[in-house]
Amino acid sequence: MIPFLFITNLVTFGVFGFDKWQAKKHQWRISENTLLGISLLGGIIGAVSGMIIFNHKVSKKSFLMKFILVVLIDLVLLYRLIRH
Repeated sequence: MIPFLFITNLVTFGVFGFDKWQAKKHQWRISENTLLGISLLGGIIGAVSGMIIFNHKVSKKSFLMKFILVVLIDLVLLYRLIRH
């Protein structure tokens, strides 16, 4: 489980960075649903790190609300996984 989470967070961090880079160049972007989806798969730490380090999606309230929902879902899933 730990290697999966490490890789997932590393990839998520990279995807957030790549999307920010693409945004600066006014090029093709990664959809918000994809960003939220990979975050939901266990990449919350990578997503938060990417949002802070790359200053990406931090001022977009609609994304932040969806992201908070993803974090809550992940926490519930983690709790249920640990509990059983």
